[in-house]
Formats: sequence, C-alpha cells, structure tokens
Amino acid sequence: MGEALAAYVAISRLWIRSSLEYPVSFAMMTVGSVLSTGIDFVGIWVMFSHLTTYGGFDLREMGFLYGTSQLAIGFADLVVGNVERIGMQIRLGRLDTMMTKPVPLIVQICADQFALRRVARIVQGSAVLAWAAWGVDWTPARIAVLVLMLTSGAAIFVGLFVSFSCVQFWTSDASELGNAFTYGGASLLEYPLTVFPRRVALGLTFVLPIAFANWYPSLYILGRHDTSGLPHWLELASPVAAGVTVVVTAAVWRLGVRHYTSTGS
Repeated sequence: MGEALAAYVAISRLWIRSSLEYPVSFAMMTVGSVLSTGIDFVGIWVMFSHLTTYGGFDLREMGFLYGTSQLAIGFADLVVGNVERIGMQIRLGRLDTMMTKPVPLIVQICADQFALRRVARIVQGSAVLAWAAWGVDWTPARIAVLVLMLTSGAAIFVGLFVSFSCVQFWTSDASELGNAFTYGGASLLEYPLTVFPRRVALGLTFVLPIAFANWYPSLYILGRHDTSGLPHWLELASPVAAGVTVVVTAAVWRLGVRHYTSTGS
C-alpha cells in the first residue's frame, strides 16, 4: 500500500508540474471551474428568494447539504476521477502498456493526467459549508460525525467512480453511465431527500448507498429527523456503508481486470 501511494504521488506530481508550467492558463481554468461548479448553489440561493423552506430545510441547511455533497464528490473526483477514462485507454492500447509496469494498474489510471484544477470543486464546496456551519450548534459528537461523513462520503464516491468505470471493460465506452450515478448522485444530495418519493430514498440507501455520503449524517448534525420512517441508527452508519462500498468495488475491479482482453495493439 505504501509503495502504491508513493507511486501515485510521484506520477501526480509530474502532471502537476506540467500544468503549472502555464500558470495563467491554470489560474483561468481553476477560476472557471469554481464559477461553473458554483452555479448550482446560485440556483438554490435564487430559489430561496421566493421560499423560506424547501422540504422543511432553510437556506443554511440546504447550504450544509450542498457543501458536504460537493466535498465528498470533489475529493473523489480529484483522486480517482481519471478512472472514467479507462475506455479511452483500452481503445488506444495504452492499458496493455500499463499492465506491464511494476505499478498497480488502478494507480496508473487514476494518476494519469492528474488535474489539479479539480480542486476548484473542493474550494467552492468548502466555502459554502463554512458559511452554512455557522448555523449549527456544534458539539464534539457532531464534529466527529462531520469528519466521518466527509471521509466516508469521499470513499463512497471513490467506489462509485471505480465500479461504474469497470463497465468499460465490457463496453467500448460507458463513461456517461457512470457520470449519471456519480455527478448525478451528488446533485441529488444537494437537496433534502424528503422532496423525493420514498422509493428514491430507499434506492439511495439500500441499492446505491449515496445517501450515506451526506444525507443521514447531516440529519444528525442538523438535529433533524428522517420522515421516511427508516431507523435513526442509519444517521451513524456512513462508515459501514463506505466499508461495504470499498469491498464491493475491489471485487468489481478484480473481475473487470480478469475479464479484460488485449486489443492486440
């Protein structure tokens, strides 16, 4: 594990140094990313110019949901987001070359063309979360749940990124399928699940555990109650959901790699 992490850092540093060779371009792309990712919250802000609550949540509470969802997917996107390019690597024959190197395949794919500008989503989400956090009555328990929520949420999205990218071992290109569940799932988490049908909440809990990335722990931190009738202990179950997701992801990745057959190039 230590050697794999060192290899990931070494490869990423090469791409970071490359991007920083053009500081003006890097700065413009980063600022553009911050502005583009912030459009969603601007929409929420505008919506509250006509509302006082949405699904029982006020603007600061919505900001809390938005900030935590952006941080969860932001960390995952920064670290493993490039795995969705695996289909292109297969078509170009680059995956064959990667498999001959003494570095884990997943490390090479995720670190390849590491894009530091993706930190823009984390910066923007952190700013909104910091603003929303002023409305929370913080206790040591709630701080601990926040830390677990952010780490577990990132792990859940890492699992989703890798798992859905593995579909490309069987198809020529299915990156958009994965995006529907990763970026699409994060967009769902920007809003209270109380505004969706109960079957949606059940699906995001027991089928695709995205709700554990921020919804359930946010209920605990904000002192709210889930109106869907699900047990309250789910509010503290994010680490369990993250652990299950990682185990399933590891199994799916191994299956995909075993299934892969060379392009012959």
